Amino acid sequence: MASVDYFERKLDDKRRLTIPSELREEFNTGVVITRGFGQYLHLYPKSVWDEEVEAALIGTDNILDEKIADLNVQFRRGKTEADLDQKQGRVTIEQHLLDYAKIDHELVAVRAGAYFRVMAAGVQA
Repeated sequence: MASVDYFERKLDDKRRLTIPSELREEFNTGVVITRGFGQYLHLYPKSVWDEEVEAALIGTDNILDEKIADLNVQFRRGKTEADLDQKQGRVTIEQHLLDYAKIDHELVAVRAGAYFRVMAAGVQA
């Protein structure tokens, strides 16, 4: 199976993103979409979110750690979880997340380790 590190897509009229067929198995546990650190979104396989991100966000012993608290707020604000449509490999992106990333219709997704950074077409990362 070829590795996919970059893809471009147009959202359909229902704000659905079609995941490339080469990546669908990676997302078979579900999809988590969050705000990124900049004007972009993070697209995680649910298994990566649960095993790596969630563990890191709640893994601190110090409840007063502002850095972890800030990360919790950043990633949880507007976070959505969904199952991937197994027939056509689509997931709906909520309008508030598209507004945050200023994504209208066309987007670019670039692998950033275990997740994808999703941004409006023509925007530099």
